[in-house]
Amino acid sequence: MFEIAVACLVITALLAYVNARFVGLPTTIGVMAVAMLLSLALIGLDRLGFGALRDYETSLLRSIDFSEVLMQGMLSMLLFAGALHVDLSRLRRFRWQIGLLAVVGTALSTLIVGFGLHLLLPLLGLGMPLAYCLVFGALISPTDPVAVMGILKSAGINEETGMVVAGESLFNDGVGVVLFSLLLGIAVSEQTPSIAEGAMTLVHEAGGGIVLGAVLGGLLFTLLRSINNYQVEVLLTLAGVLGGYELASQLHVSGPLAMVVAGVIIGNHGRNLAMSDTTRRHVDLFWELLDEILNAVLFVLLGLEIVVIAYPHNGMLAAVAVVALTLLSRLLTVGLPMASFKRWFGLPDDAWMILTWSGLRGGISVALALSLPAGPYRDLILALTYAVVVFSILVQGLTVKSLVKALRS
Repeated sequence: MFEIAVACLVITALLAYVNARFVGLPTTIGVMAVAMLLSLALIGLDRLGFGALRDYETSLLRSIDFSEVLMQGMLSMLLFAGALHVDLSRLRRFRWQIGLLAVVGTALSTLIVGFGLHLLLPLLGLGMPLAYCLVFGALISPTDPVAVMGILKSAGINEETGMVVAGESLFNDGVGVVLFSLLLGIAVSEQTPSIAEGAMTLVHEAGGGIVLGAVLGGLLFTLLRSINNYQVEVLLTLAGVLGGYELASQLHVSGPLAMVVAGVIIGNHGRNLAMSDTTRRHVDLFWELLDEILNAVLFVLLGLEIVVIAYPHNGMLAAVAVVALTLLSRLLTVGLPMASFKRWFGLPDDAWMILTWSGLRGGISVALALSLPAGPYRDLILALTYAVVVFSILVQGLTVKSLVKALRS
């Protein structure tokens, strides 16, 4: 594992340098684009008879349990770091709007994408049971807070719209993971639970995650308030995040939701009431640096993954269709409600376009797809997921800033 970590960090550092020195794109997008170009170049060299480098890349990627690394390692820290900078007073103002988009919007998107995919695939000579189509809908519907918040920093979105975008992306991935687990269980067991059983599972995982996050945030707040030693306080936040996420896994509650809630508590009450100026500065610097490093590593891995994605017959055509389907779903579940109820949402008239286009998918979707058990539909789901993620980050991510400027002009 140490050798793998070293290889990932060295590759990430070199690609980040290439992007900063020669390309100049936002770090997350730039390192992913450079990594993809590197992977495509290695594929070309392999076809010319120079396959040693591609073989090394493939063996490196296959040695990494992407799902385990992200879902049990990176995700807890990335979500906590993102939630640290969410202003609770502003979040409270939009709590019902964010809740509607994160819970109802994600659930409706899962249904739209799932049933739409079930209708589309036979037209392309492909097929997949409805249960697995809904699994795909659940894993692709949540927007990725890592990708979204990275783009927001440079897009120039007004504070209210940015708060709703960030809040939705932080909470809807927890909802998506819960739906994914429930639907995957149905697909694998081929047994549909009753409505009451499904509701209880959702309440246990989502509600339990929120409660655990509140308890964890309160405990960390108490510990931080009782001392004034920034080294120990930084260590407490790191231990709380990693230990809390592992505890959530053992209790079978939503770790992502727990980390978001804990991060909001520490980022607001903890920063204002339990930290000195010195501690606050060091905590912010530590988590910002950790966030940037993990972001870069994650998107490099996404870019490199192209060498191990197997596209089936008509896979590229299916990928184009699924990209369009996910955009349509985003428009129907986020854009349409916001455009129809502008006064209730309390956002600028053009916010519905920004939220629709800034719904980026990222590493969470890929990790969920990679966590699928081996079976006849895994490769197809993974290929479609990767296509949506690549389009989302490289096309939507690079044009969000232009869209905002065009709407503001």
